[in-house]
Amino acid sequence: MTRIAIIGSGPTGIYTLRGLVASQRPLTITVFEELPDPGKGTPYHPAVNDKAMLANIASIEIPRIVDTLIEWLNRHSDADLQQLGLERARIGEREFYPRVVLGKFLAAQFWKLVDQAKARGHTVIIRASTKITDIRLEKSYVALVARQGHEPESTENFDHVVMATGHDWPENTEVTPGYFISPWPASAIKRIGPIEVGILGTSLSGIDASVTVATAHGIFLRDEQGQLAYQPTTNGLHITMMSRKGLLPEADFFCPIPYEPLQFCTPEAIDALISKGPAGLLDNVFELFKAELGAADPDYASSIGLGLATIDDIADRYFRKREALDQFIAAARNLAEAKKNKVEKITVQWRYTILRMHEVIARAVPHLDADDLKRFHKHFKTVFVDDYATVPHESIERLLALHNAGALDIMALGTDYEIDRSDGKSGVRITVEGRQTYYAAFIDATGQHAASASDLPFPSLKRPGLVKEAATETSAEMSASLKRTGGIDVDHAFRPIIDQPVSRNLYCVSVPFLLHKLPFIQGITSARDMGEIVSKAVIAATENANSLPFALMSQESTKLSPTDTVPIRATEA
Repeated sequence: MTRIAIIGSGPTGIYTLRGLVASQRPLTITVFEELPDPGKGTPYHPAVNDKAMLANIASIEIPRIVDTLIEWLNRHSDADLQQLGLERARIGEREFYPRVVLGKFLAAQFWKLVDQAKARGHTVIIRASTKITDIRLEKSYVALVARQGHEPESTENFDHVVMATGHDWPENTEVTPGYFISPWPASAIKRIGPIEVGILGTSLSGIDASVTVATAHGIFLRDEQGQLAYQPTTNGLHITMMSRKGLLPEADFFCPIPYEPLQFCTPEAIDALISKGPAGLLDNVFELFKAELGAADPDYASSIGLGLATIDDIADRYFRKREALDQFIAAARNLAEAKKNKVEKITVQWRYTILRMHEVIARAVPHLDADDLKRFHKHFKTVFVDDYATVPHESIERLLALHNAGALDIMALGTDYEIDRSDGKSGVRITVEGRQTYYAAFIDATGQHAASASDLPFPSLKRPGLVKEAATETSAEMSASLKRTGGIDVDHAFRPIIDQPVSRNLYCVSVPFLLHKLPFIQGITSARDMGEIVSKAVIAATENANSLPFALMSQESTKLSPTDTVPIRATEA
């Protein structure tokens, strides 16, 4: 039987397994998981997350695996729900749940898929507590070097290997005393004392870090009117969240799901622009953006001067009003509006329109030339990220409660700031426009950063000339000249594009290596999309046994094209 390995059993690995289960031909599937309990995924694992950390993907947005999240929750007894920290009355398709609850759900679905696969005649092998230390591309197979616990390394050969390694967090988060390069594992920052704490990042990751530290020194309680308050149990804790603009994210907003169709900025219109080549592509895409937003919400378009907007100033126009407000007053107003709209099922059209457009405009990003790709990341992307990265209402309530208790402030860093940890003291000293502030503990909560081929944790894949960084044209006039832009160069099935005589059956669906050209690919819905694409490619290869071997097919014909562009969406951090 065809031998398939999936490295990682988080959401992408789970949706890949789901797709493979549908194969009519019996497969041998081996799932490697570094953690001892497969299926939970790092962003939702209890060993990594605090119980207070919330996922910002609503139940309705999580694609079905075997069950939906709501179906799974409703099968629990009241006592079991209480153990999960949930009330039956609060279960709903538009509700948000702790990350660890999603981890339990994903693990339950993983094991259901394993049972389904065996019932359909597949052989499934689960290798928990096993770390893949190397991937070697041989001529007709892929060799994995694995180490289970403290046992010696062993090598196994596979026909196809799916690299679903997901998030890449360091083993030692506290790299110097009081300086944490990630909020995960939460247990590390939970040890921070009641001191002055700085947190870089104001998105959900920054909120998670703030709440985790705060719950080590106090409790959140609701009064009889339902108002959330924070009561400190120690003295001295003060948190400052900071980012370049110093803006808090907005609260999750009500909108129709599935999405309503767009009028101007449609997949067909974007593909038509792509087919004309990279010259002027980004500006032409922006004109579709303006037409769609202007038609959907003329008042909002007028309020930001959309008619005169350019790629280079759209972010300034989008954020200008919020930047002028006190962030906690703005957050309270926005939360009240979002709660009211949820109850009355009112959709704010400009928010909904931008949300729908980010998936469509993402189709064009892999086809931008080097200059426009840089402009997109610097100016245009931030508008979409802010719009789709809204957070659960309870997350905003917690920030307001911390601020009202005098335990939380927010700071805009601007572009001229320095973070110094070189004086031997614990924590950091931050200089903003000449003013210095000392934080006894500091957490970088800016989330998963993009990675490139040189960052691969598998030595054999870093062999010169093998796995290459993604590239794009430098300009329309120099179409033959390519510039490496980071990430990994992959085809439409997420296979690294390799021009050496080795197996092509390695599939890279590890998010950090795809972010350069697929900037919105984080999230469970994207995990579903990637899992479906890869599993279909593998199944097609097994059914192609009597024709040209799939491993030897030319990849020049399988690079991303307008009709192949990966459907992507990011709905949770």
